[in-house]
Amino acid sequence: MILADKLIELRKKNGWSQEELAGQLGVSRQSVSKWESGASIPDLDKILKLSSLFGVSTDFLLKDSEELSPPEPEQPGSAVDASDPVRVFTLAEANEYLSLVRRASGKIALGVALCILSPTLLILFGALSDKEGGYALPEAVAVGVGLPVLFVMVAAAVALFLLFGRPLEQYEFLDKEPFELAYGVSGIVKKQRDAYAPTHAVSLVAGVSLCILSVIPLLVSAALSEDGMAVVIGVLLLFVLVAGGVFLLVRSCCIQGGFLRLLEEGDFTREKKFETKQSEPLAVIYWCAVTAVYLAVSFYFMNWHRSWIIWPVAAVFYGVVLGIAGLVRRGR
Repeated sequence: MILADKLIELRKKNGWSQEELAGQLGVSRQSVSKWESGASIPDLDKILKLSSLFGVSTDFLLKDSEELSPPEPEQPGSAVDASDPVRVFTLAEANEYLSLVRRASGKIALGVALCILSPTLLILFGALSDKEGGYALPEAVAVGVGLPVLFVMVAAAVALFLLFGRPLEQYEFLDKEPFELAYGVSGIVKKQRDAYAPTHAVSLVAGVSLCILSVIPLLVSAALSEDGMAVVIGVLLLFVLVAGGVFLLVRSCCIQGGFLRLLEEGDFTREKKFETKQSEPLAVIYWCAVTAVYLAVSFYFMNWHRSWIIWPVAAVFYGVVLGIAGLVRRGR
């Protein structure tokens, strides 16, 4: 049970309204309402007054617990945790971090979508250059226009990553180091996570559905028409639907990831942080090698509308590489 729920239960046990409790503490009813909704936490002075008023310890009020019963006092001479002190994350820092994540999530998701869409014009112009008739484009024009647009879109995506990812660099320790949330902060973050859960679920379903359904335009165009241009249109629609689905997935997972980082849950537990830290050099080497292969193959064969397949294959194979690396580490 978190602080907000304890305040509600303790107030009701004493038969007080929010106005009556606020009067005894010398605050407004709105302040009590915010405490009980988890929108804010009382300052230290008010915590002390609440402790005295309800006859419970400050530890009981501030430490999350499952039941509404004061914890037993610590016995003299009990063992003290001798581990090194870790950084304490305050409510203000948590709110600032989550606000930055929300602002950056849409821009980062847009950058990923731009990367996916970047080869579409080159594919279209490449198809037109192969087409006979009045709509045919010279190959030099197709490459001369399509390739610069590809690089412009990728450059725009990188700019979004840098501009909106840079403010989050100060919080990189959340991915790598253990930390503690200040009293009451964990409960507030959990409430925000639970409030966002329905939106996250809808985004996941919509994003995955768009990615799965993206193949339908390609299958329909290939089945209904023998014209190669119809198939190209199907491919372009596939890219658009995948970009839309990935946008929803990346944006929502960035926000959800912010909650999980603060709560050290999911892929951000302390054990997994240690594993991730060990895998960082491998990730850098692997993705640099994949990028080099992609650029070499694409420029050598000038087959940009097919070479993109390297990225999803590399992403799947990366999981295999990490699994093997994990087995090797455990074997040691």
